Amino acid sequence: MSADLEPSVKPVIIPPVITIDGPSGSGKGTIAHRLALKFGFHVLDSGALYRLLALAAQQHGVQTHNEAALQVLAAHLDAQFQDNNGEAMLILEGEDVTQSIRSEEIGAAASKIAALPTVREALLQRQHAFRETPGLVADGRDMGTVVFPDASLKIFLTASAEARAERRYKQLLEKGFAASLPAILADIQARDLRDSQRTVSPLKPAQEAIVLDSTALGIEAVLAAVIEAAKTKTNLQEFLVKS
Repeated sequence: MSADLEPSVKPVIIPPVITIDGPSGSGKGTIAHRLALKFGFHVLDSGALYRLLALAAQQHGVQTHNEAALQVLAAHLDAQFQDNNGEAMLILEGEDVTQSIRSEEIGAAASKIAALPTVREALLQRQHAFRETPGLVADGRDMGTVVFPDASLKIFLTASAEARAERRYKQLLEKGFAASLPAILADIQARDLRDSQRTVSPLKPAQEAIVLDSTALGIEAVLAAVIEAAKTKTNLQEFLVKS
């Protein structure tokens, strides 16, 4: 067969990934959703997966230290992410749990569960499945270091513990939850210590990550900085159709 008659082989296009990592309350979830909307990308809130697992464990009577049972529960987690007028709606076993997974109790349990190696491994493949065309914005604590080490752009978003506690306190009050600012600050400090010192996937910036401190910055300023950083990446430019 002549070269002219040989069928053309289309190159495999691997969707790009932008990762946004950082501690609890740094604003990474808001930035991820806004960025995904800006660029027309899919979004992965990896922390929500651990919160969903924590809630499922609570509902099924599984303790946060029972690693074997949690691994089985993670492997069969009946969870879905649905769009609700531009907002993420989280479904667990057919029930809308968008609000209930945001309680401080579930957040603390999720942090403990996330430190378990076999549980993290069980959820890894599920996170990889979110990588679809045209691209993905993934937020969490180890998106750039472990889950998507080949990401085109890696952001590490941080802020002081006091600023993050204040933000969380206001969010809880707005959603109708009872909240104590000192208790939230203590929980955030304990969670930071646990997340940074765990042996598996500790919270830390990827070597090539751009570190942004949002303590004194508003959401719009942080978003603008991330958008500009994305536009400088040549391997992202062709995918940023809505920029």
